[in-house]
Amino acid sequence: MSSKVKPTQVGPYTIGPGHPLVLIAGPCVIESRDLVLEVAGVLKELKEQFNLPIIFKSSFDKANRSSIDSFRGPGLEKGLEILAEVKEKSGLPLTTDIHEPAQAEPAAKVVDLLQIPAFLCRQTDLLIAAAKTGLPVSVKKGQFMAPWDMGNVVEKLRASGCEAIILMERGASFGYGNLVVDMTSLGMMRQLGVPVIFDGTHSVQLPGALGKSTGGRREYVPLLSRSAVAAGVDGLFWEVHPDPESALSDGSNSLKLSDLPTLIPTMVEIDTFVKRNGLDR
Repeated sequence: MSSKVKPTQVGPYTIGPGHPLVLIAGPCVIESRDLVLEVAGVLKELKEQFNLPIIFKSSFDKANRSSIDSFRGPGLEKGLEILAEVKEKSGLPLTTDIHEPAQAEPAAKVVDLLQIPAFLCRQTDLLIAAAKTGLPVSVKKGQFMAPWDMGNVVEKLRASGCEAIILMERGASFGYGNLVVDMTSLGMMRQLGVPVIFDGTHSVQLPGALGKSTGGRREYVPLLSRSAVAAGVDGLFWEVHPDPESALSDGSNSLKLSDLPTLIPTMVEIDTFVKRNGLDR
């Protein structure tokens, strides 16, 4: 791992070498006000219980769903209103996806970190708009991208005035309907000088496996997440839901919210060992 990684500040948290593992978690999409408030409340309790930095994530719109019939969310205005309430009541920093340049400024008034979806990681105008808000920006590496190609993404953001950058690994396309995770990509992207977060739940997706929606193998999320933390990543991204089987988006690869208290301690223990021995540098 590189010693040249520049830490990124997101709300009260510093993300990078020598700093605690951060967890970004929440339901894939805002299904309802009550659901996101329930999840945020549990995440707040876990943050306090494990002294773990947690950023709440949910999307106001899922613009890249498989089918025209797929649930997309409440939309920009209503979604940001709900997220603002989540922040007020839980105190957790927020992140959400943006899909169009015009969404960057209004989203930046509510959240602490703007997220660029994997399919849009090369959209120059979107990256520029996100950078110009002054917020930190996280970009998911496209399933079609080599880790070193994310250097161009970092350059676009920096050229547009953004220095607070995070990259996310979420697996790479392997034939049709499958993803694999190359753990060396975590180190390669960190060589670009930015923190790297491992997206454990999207990495176990089976794209298009259910015909009009994506399947997944959530049972492998803990295995891959342990491996990524051991490799020295700066954080984890998990989609979580009280009842994944009934989730309106990404249920097949989402973790059950009630499983987090048993999963988090292992991740923290591995991260502590890595940090203690300087293996994240």
